[in-house]
Amino acid sequence: MSEHNHEHGPDCGCGEEEPSFIITDENGVDHEMIMVYTFESADRNYAVLLEKDEPEAEGLIFRIEEEGDDVYLVTIDDDAEWEQVVEVYNRLAEEEA
Repeated sequence: MSEHNHEHGPDCGCGEEEPSFIITDENGVDHEMIMVYTFESADRNYAVLLEKDEPEAEGLIFRIEEEGDDVYLVTIDDDAEWEQVVEVYNRLAEEEA
């Protein structure tokens, strides 16, 4: 079994795609999203998702929660947590630019 240590995408050449998620917005419209980045803040893990068909669109950030073998993406409703997460994500994005 081989390990992949890179971001999957149409140009990576490995033949594998990112796992996709169906996210339903506040209007009841489903969007197929791909997880493009994960990071940690205050001992919690977060995921950045982009629309599969619109990779240039603004991403969404969710908290990753685990219960046993199950993993869930959870909306961040707490304003203080959201501000902290956005600050950490922006700093990480600047470092990678």
